[in-house]
Amino acid sequence: MKATGLRTGEVADAAGVNVQTLRYYERRGLLAEPERSPGGQRLYGEEAVTALRVIKAAQRLGFTLGEVAELMEAGRHRHGRPVSGLRERAGVKLTEVDAKIADLTTIRATLAAAVEAGCDDLAACAASSCCPLPFAELAADGQPAPGPSE
Repeated sequence: MKATGLRTGEVADAAGVNVQTLRYYERRGLLAEPERSPGGQRLYGEEAVTALRVIKAAQRLGFTLGEVAELMEAGRHRHGRPVSGLRERAGVKLTEVDAKIADLTTIRATLAAAVEAGCDDLAACAASSCCPLPFAELAADGQPAPGPSE
């Protein structure tokens, strides 16, 4: 009797990951251990392709593998309840993304001002009153000044 299922390389190709990634996810418990052929080859069901795509999509949205594992585990044990924690965790992630966007917007504006001011020398810029880089603010915030090796 011939065992059916997708081999490791086929699943990896279909999901757009490499074989090492697939096996790593399996070791981490993100993927169920597959059945084996009589010859010992791993044989995955189509659901493995879907699971891999879900994992990669969640990572692109900023979730860590640990968070993905928790979300997937919660989904497996929901016992008919429609909530697996995704809404709450996505809300937290959205707040984090908004904070990063705000920080990046400030950084972008500061860099654009530095370009506009013609800052070519960091030390000269820091000594200038028209320098848009926030050296004084960083020092006032208790941030350590960059050392010579940084």
